[in-house]
Amino acid sequence: MEKMKMMLVDDEERFLSTTRKLLAKKGVEVVTATGGREALELLQQKNIHVVVLDVQMPGMDGIAILKEIKTRFPMVEVIMLTGHATVESAIEGLKLGATDYLMKPTGIDELVGRAEEAFQKRKRLEEKIRMAQAQKFLKFPRGILRAVEKPE
Repeated sequence: MEKMKMMLVDDEERFLSTTRKLLAKKGVEVVTATGGREALELLQQKNIHVVVLDVQMPGMDGIAILKEIKTRFPMVEVIMLTGHATVESAIEGLKLGATDYLMKPTGIDELVGRAEEAFQKRKRLEEKIRMAQAQKFLKFPRGILRAVEKPE
């Protein structure tokens, strides 16, 4: 069974360090990034399932990073996290594809629970995609047989 891989993105290095250690104690595989560009590079290199993303960061803010993640890595689930939440930023994040929205400070158990829910959502979506692909092949079995009979 595949284990959830999470990325924390926050400009507060102390928060990243502490949270990573707490998550590791819970058995969660975590990578961290201190900004948007670093997060996007890591997503390019690693198979990350869930990103926990701070909304307010210098340079590229969380909303801009969320847009980029959903454009380039649409299967990645994103949970927005902030100490300065507004109803408007929560609504905007959810409209742009965030799975959830949490306020700092949040308990580690709540964070893990929400991330696990997001991971399960992704797994259900991946299963639907696999089923749709299988249905497509079942509709055209002769084409599959011809492809197998004619190696390229």
